[in-house]
Amino acid sequence: MISFPNAKINLGLHITSKRKDGYHEIETCMVPIPLYDALEIIIDKKGGWESTGTPIPGNSKDNLILKAQQLLRKDFQGLPNLKIHLHKNIPMGAGLGGGSADGAFALKLMSNLYDLHLEDFFLEEYAALLGSDCPFFIENTPKIAKGRGEILKPIDISLKGTYLVLINPGIHIGTKEAYAGVTPGVPKVKLEEVLADKSRWKAELVNDFEASIFQNHQELAEIKSQLYNAGAYYAAMSGSGSTMFGLFDEKPESLEVNPKFFNFTYQL
Repeated sequence: MISFPNAKINLGLHITSKRKDGYHEIETCMVPIPLYDALEIIIDKKGGWESTGTPIPGNSKDNLILKAQQLLRKDFQGLPNLKIHLHKNIPMGAGLGGGSADGAFALKLMSNLYDLHLEDFFLEEYAALLGSDCPFFIENTPKIAKGRGEILKPIDISLKGTYLVLINPGIHIGTKEAYAGVTPGVPKVKLEEVLADKSRWKAELVNDFEASIFQNHQELAEIKSQLYNAGAYYAAMSGSGSTMFGLFDEKPESLEVNPKFFNFTYQL
């Protein structure tokens, strides 16, 4: 079976408090976008793991796809081996949720391959054990995410017809760096109220990570300015970066992007 895990962007991201367990409480709106990896999983006596495309650093045992398989094997005995092939296309560590999507889509594929046919509610519980963003990708529709990102509420928001531009300069921003410069606090305006009026987005739809990360990586602030200068009605960093995105009513013709950067333009 083959599926195509997709990326996401964040419309606004607030760090509201730090929890006793070391995690942070967040509030954000996550929206799926049409940038994909490719994931093939088949039942195979020998089993196996292979990845192509963008190289994946680190130990393969830490990959969320293999961890998804381990979670199911823990609760369901006698599951057969799987041969797994991931073609990686979504930039990693870029705030686009590619790894989380791979893990969540793997759970859905494995549920079907193993004839478990788990309902979304149960899949989201498994996904939450993989990572904070993973539950979002089970239903894969626009959601307000709270808690660590696992408390999801549907939101009626459409970007249909909008031109989406992604620019990633290849800067690595670790979780420690991202949170180090943030002072948690409850936002002055409600996220859902701002999202309901696109004329307020530029001034009031804020990603709390930007202030400190832009100080450390001025290039990201410059990309955001370039997106606005090219006519974006909204531009921001997705997640904890380092992907910048712009939303345009018309296809941007004047935007010049460094050819060394990852660049993606699509009409939603």
